[in-house]
Amino acid sequence: MSHRQRQRRRHRSQRGAGRAIFLSVGVLTGGLALAILGIVGWVVGIAASAPALSTLKPTPQGSTSVIYAADGHRLGFIQSSILRSPVPQAQIPQSLKDATVAIEDKRFYKHKGVDFEGIIRAALKNVESHQTVQGGSTLTMQLVKNLYEKRALQSGSHRTFKVKIREAKLAEDLENEHPGMAGKQWILAKYVNNVPYGTVGGQTAVGIQAAARVFFDKPARRLTLAESALLAGLPQAPSQYSPYLNPTAAKDRRNEVLDQMAKQGYITTAQARTAMLSKLGLRHNRYYTERREGYFFDYVQDELVKRYGYETVRRGGLRIDTTLNLHDQAAAKAALAHSVAGTDRDSALVSMDVDTGYIRAMASSRRYGDLKFNLAAQGHRQPGSTFKVMVLMTALRKGIDPTTTTYTSMPLHFTDPTWGPIDVKTYEGTYGGRMNLVTATLKSDNTVYEQLDLDVGPQDVRKTAYDMGITTHLNGYPAEGLGGLRLGVSPLEMARAYSSIANGGYRVRPIAVTKVVFPDGHSEIPYKPTKTRIFTDGQAYEATKILEDNIHAGTGVAANIGCPAGGKTGTTDDFTDAWFVGFTPRISTAFWVGHANSRESMPGGQGAVAAAPYWGEFMRAIHGSYCGDFALPKDPFQPVPFFGRYARQGVQGNTSSSSDYNSTGSTGSTGSTNTGQGGQTYDPSLYASPPQQAPAPAPNGNGNGNGNGQGQGQGNGHGGVQAPGQ
Repeated sequence: MSHRQRQRRRHRSQRGAGRAIFLSVGVLTGGLALAILGIVGWVVGIAASAPALSTLKPTPQGSTSVIYAADGHRLGFIQSSILRSPVPQAQIPQSLKDATVAIEDKRFYKHKGVDFEGIIRAALKNVESHQTVQGGSTLTMQLVKNLYEKRALQSGSHRTFKVKIREAKLAEDLENEHPGMAGKQWILAKYVNNVPYGTVGGQTAVGIQAAARVFFDKPARRLTLAESALLAGLPQAPSQYSPYLNPTAAKDRRNEVLDQMAKQGYITTAQARTAMLSKLGLRHNRYYTERREGYFFDYVQDELVKRYGYETVRRGGLRIDTTLNLHDQAAAKAALAHSVAGTDRDSALVSMDVDTGYIRAMASSRRYGDLKFNLAAQGHRQPGSTFKVMVLMTALRKGIDPTTTTYTSMPLHFTDPTWGPIDVKTYEGTYGGRMNLVTATLKSDNTVYEQLDLDVGPQDVRKTAYDMGITTHLNGYPAEGLGGLRLGVSPLEMARAYSSIANGGYRVRPIAVTKVVFPDGHSEIPYKPTKTRIFTDGQAYEATKILEDNIHAGTGVAANIGCPAGGKTGTTDDFTDAWFVGFTPRISTAFWVGHANSRESMPGGQGAVAAAPYWGEFMRAIHGSYCGDFALPKDPFQPVPFFGRYARQGVQGNTSSSSDYNSTGSTGSTGSTNTGQGGQTYDPSLYASPPQQAPAPAPNGNGNGNGNGQGQGQGNGHGGVQAPGQ
């Protein structure tokens, strides 16, 4: 083959190889183009599958529920695992906004929700370092991720590229819904109000306001440049950069944020250097855990749980307005402190509006936490003679005239045919002979009231107590009419019961919460004031007149406040409990003094001395300028003739010893077997009006009961009366 032929063959071979290479490149280019088109189509398809923004319901962002007093002052936060207090844009400092953008998304003001340049830059960084060191998510994409439920963004249980694509699409939609600089500011404010800044003490600070409080004990609007930079650096890795757990890493991260702010022109280099030299400035605090009026606070929480359930209350986001009057509460605490000053005693008070049931004050002399229960609402103590009012109201219900109905005051030791042995003395061991119910109330005569209780029926007294608002189980024993209860009652129950007299005969529901505002903005009144008629206004007014007299000339004179008021003292066996429960035309208040953890005696601690003066101190402090009288009844009390067994016949077979009797009055006649000192007999002094039959014994009312001089007693019996609902 000639040289020329060899050259032609070589040229043909080279041209063939070139064509093959060109063809191969063409094929590869075409394949790559098709692959790119396929990827683009896949991405577009995934983006198209993202749900419309308008169809997504934002994930409830955990927040901290707040309880407020009646005047709007905060009482405290209901504890939960999330601490969050959203703030408007105006309360977010510019330094925090700038720091967040500088470290999280420096092209935030340039992109439309998706930063393609940032995605490429992050990808190159990650490839270069062989690990994920940067993410391509913008602030808008992170907001979408925080705001909307993950199941709306992903089909499986793992976070994939599909999720990122859907987040990007929704981020773009969100920016289109909030365009321009105003929209950017809205997105930025939403982001810093919803991003977690770290967990301290088991509680996660979500949002800038909670973070400012947890780390610096100040509101967000007062953050310094250095503080803003520190907080802005936390969301990327809250545990790693936690200033409490790793202060060195936190400081380095803060300085990195300040450096980025300077490079991007948000601050000068000098400002950055000055801020870098500052200390972290952390302040441990109890802002979210501290609370005012802890026992009332707990009572409110319990009421909310009963009404809405535990999960709703703990989930947070509630604003709770209450009835607590801080002025009245302060007056209550002062009176309680004076009542136990210099002693080891305890005391408790509840005061409520008689028409609405709003609890104005609920206080204990104990410091919150010293006791595991609320003495005012949960402390069940023997009420002593304050429970005689339930017997009086039962009598008035039956039309018994308190001015003309009389019994003989004398020591009692006999056997009742229904209830068995009865053994009752007066508090002072003195007896007044024949007296009407008004005098017996003013003297707080146990022996007269025991006879009245037996005549009107202990089971009926039990029903009256329930109707008045006593919720603790009662047995319907004779001893209960003198305050000898098996379980005792709380000051809250007694304040509620007496309010039914002050307001003209209505039972009201005790109310602590006036309004609850929920996270979605709607509000509810959990319990509206309700009034249930249980007495006529004439019956209530008749009792009011007697209890007013008691403050002016009876056992309650130390409670006189110089304005119309009525009430009753109570003292239990061995001076273990002292009470005064009373009311004005507007307010009902129960005051108790005793020992919370024992039945220890209080020498000289009767209700007239240990409770009544301090009840008066409290009521004088809160009644203000109002000094109005009780309203006259529209349905005046109409007495009907009544003769019970002991009013008609006296006590048969009474065998009290002569040492029990020291009469301060004299009655005497024949025809009665009621024997006292020296065998003296007592005439029941029959009424001039025709008698009516004594009330029949309650079904299965057999049993026995006894009471002593301070109204204590034990007994056994049966009764079918049920307590009404609240």
